[in-house]
Amino acid sequence: MAEEQSAPVEQQFIIERIYLKDASFESPNSPTIFTEEWNPDTNLQLNTEVTPISDNHYEVVLLITVTVKSDDKTAFLVEVAQAGVFQIIGYDVNQLNHLLASYCPSNLYPYAREAIASLISKGSFPEMHLSPINFDALYAQRLQEEEAQREIAKNEQTKDKDAGQDTVLS
Repeated sequence: MAEEQSAPVEQQFIIERIYLKDASFESPNSPTIFTEEWNPDTNLQLNTEVTPISDNHYEVVLLITVTVKSDDKTAFLVEVAQAGVFQIIGYDVNQLNHLLASYCPSNLYPYAREAIASLISKGSFPEMHLSPINFDALYAQRLQEEEAQREIAKNEQTKDKDAGQDTVLS
């Protein structure tokens, strides 16, 4: 009996849904902040979360927090969790990780930027548009940092192993 060879699975990447999962806007020093000189200092925090939903389905959430202070007073804080459900089939583990950590957030980012700009505008603050982000570069940087951490751990294990060996001279 001849062995049957399974055909390779066709690669598929499908955006099934993009949605705003959570949004928050705070302006703790309003209305007095509007009467003071505007010297904005912006801090941006970015993170992603990936949750497997079922076979080949993943929820990816792009979390962005923008904090703007003027003369050390918080003018506003915006938090947005922009999410999407993605069907991803036929990719190896490295490709899948890259898609989930880089390509999916790249697709979500324009929606998050729009939500953030809208909330800031509704808070009566000057227009703000976040710059584009290169998620591929961030992903590559994270991989390099993880590799560096593995090397440090490996070197420490080697040092510990060498320190534990006593040399006996006759």
